[in-house]
Amino acid sequence: MDNNHDLNLPELTLRGMLLGAVLTVIFTASNVYLGLKVGLTFSSAIPAAVISMAVLRMAKGSNILENNMVQTQASAAGTLSAIIFIIPGMLMVGYWQSFEIWQTLLISACGGCLGVLFTIPLRRAMVVHSDLPYPEGMAAAEILKVGNTSAGGGVRELITGSGIAGLTSLFSNGFHVLTGQFSMWVPLGNGITQLPLGYSTALVGAGYLIGIASGLALLTGIILAWLVMIPYFTMTGTPADGQTLQDFAQACYVGKVRLIGAGAMGVAAIWTLIKLARPVIDGVKEAIQSARVPQEERKQHRTDTDMSVHTILIIFLVMFVGLLGTFYSFVSSADLPLSQGLTISFASVLLAVLVGFLVAAACAYMAGLVGTSSSPISGIGILAIIISSVVVMTICQSFGIFNLPGGEKFATATAIFTTSIILAIACISNDNMQDLKTGFLVGATPQRQQVALLLGCLVGAVVIAPVLNLLYQAYGFPGALPRPDMNPDNALAAPQATLMTMIAQGIFSSNLAWEYIYFGIGLGVVIVIIDSLLKSQTKNLCLPPLAVGIGIYLPPSLQTPLVVGAILGYLLEKKLQSQSKEAIEASKRRGTLFASGLIVGESLVGVLIAAVIAISVSGGGSDSPLALVGDDFAGTAELLGLVVFIVTLAIFAKIVRGKD
Repeated sequence: MDNNHDLNLPELTLRGMLLGAVLTVIFTASNVYLGLKVGLTFSSAIPAAVISMAVLRMAKGSNILENNMVQTQASAAGTLSAIIFIIPGMLMVGYWQSFEIWQTLLISACGGCLGVLFTIPLRRAMVVHSDLPYPEGMAAAEILKVGNTSAGGGVRELITGSGIAGLTSLFSNGFHVLTGQFSMWVPLGNGITQLPLGYSTALVGAGYLIGIASGLALLTGIILAWLVMIPYFTMTGTPADGQTLQDFAQACYVGKVRLIGAGAMGVAAIWTLIKLARPVIDGVKEAIQSARVPQEERKQHRTDTDMSVHTILIIFLVMFVGLLGTFYSFVSSADLPLSQGLTISFASVLLAVLVGFLVAAACAYMAGLVGTSSSPISGIGILAIIISSVVVMTICQSFGIFNLPGGEKFATATAIFTTSIILAIACISNDNMQDLKTGFLVGATPQRQQVALLLGCLVGAVVIAPVLNLLYQAYGFPGALPRPDMNPDNALAAPQATLMTMIAQGIFSSNLAWEYIYFGIGLGVVIVIIDSLLKSQTKNLCLPPLAVGIGIYLPPSLQTPLVVGAILGYLLEKKLQSQSKEAIEASKRRGTLFASGLIVGESLVGVLIAAVIAISVSGGGSDSPLALVGDDFAGTAELLGLVVFIVTLAIFAKIVRGKD
């Protein structure tokens, strides 16, 4: 135990809160961009801890607990931004023409704060009385401890990674001198498939962080999708008149393969919830028993002091009323009778809060078990949109809303809006437990951490809507381009939002191709069985079902760098095995910080380029205002992109091994 447990050091300071707010803005913007581009967000706790130590070191009297509060606040940005996994669906169905600033802000803020509240009763069971590993939480604690005793180790790796990824992104997405991927179509009999390689440095960093098990599971999904399913569908199907075989393969991928992936992801999420049911119930029971103990009989040590039940209830009521008001302002635009509008609002918010609590408990446990990045947020979002759609459809049918003009579009948008609240609640709980574990290890006061988490949610919520609008105006989304002359190939993929919107539309129009989802469910069951057998019969082998589902679902050009990063991390770990334990830990820390830097650098430059494009287009200019070369440079850019990608991997390996 650290001696900070027995010290009363300043924790929640004004300068710390201001620094935390600045970092929250930066990391939220980064995560919104990365999430919309590839469907992944990164945990901001570790880079926030490093930056906090570097900045506060220059101020008088800074300490480890103050640094911990800064990373706690900023880390809220890492997961609150996951609301973007569904909210772009409002534009995809044509219900919004741009993001409604206040409604987006309020569901992010209220949903995020509820997510914080829902994890407070679970803290003792899952953090104090649990041997769950909490990988990111443990790593952040180690960084804070090292930073408290040494001269700011780790900042160099973070800055180097950010600089390399930022420049690479500028030269590819801005100047167009490099390309972001290479791909070729390969005929297979009378069918076809695609062999791609993405060059994203941010995704290499993310792959390094998710580890070899998830990386190989993604690779398994890619192989199933592109070496089994796509060849089969293109061999047995017939392209439409005038449709090329490549376009037909893409159509099969969007209309069939992705639904199979969705079914597999749904099974993975349900299986996770089943496995977590017992520990979650035990945790809630312990929290209730603890609350019944008279205040004077409880431990009064500051490291065991949570926010009071009275305070939690007041904040809960304020947030619940805030969500009700937000939902009613959304529903009122449909000009429904007052009673119907209130009924839909109350039922939707109540559903979101109930489902959100269950999912928050599951995500909190899963984050402790395998880490924030491996939690089943995507699969949970799919379950949430199906539940929301079924409930909303039942209510709208009883009110005869489907007989009104635009009734189906309203119902679809209502289901998406409801799911947005569920994800805001669930996603924030994903990260909170890591922060509380970090605080537990360094001797922080849980009550003050919980205040910092609430602050992080509020600041992050303010950033999300403007950044979403900025990126939408610059790039657009699939099926939702702000201007008719835009190139749909440049649209941000927003993969989860696209999928969930497609599922909601399919449910309401009764034309969802359920047979592919059912096949995916069957495949998911098989993968769960294989994973269970591997875990029971072998020491280290496993096949995470959710990662296989994502591998089937996401475009391969986005996943190949993830796989490369995971394999690179595994090979480097093998190479370092002969070294001392301290040297191995130092290498892992360097790798984690460099990988985090890669993610932050590419994401931030992506947001800046989006701002430049938005300004250019709004002034009647080009949507490629920074381009230095024309389309005829594409072949050279592809080759240069590959060279830069290989050089980046070499630098990554060199830094992890500690060679200057």
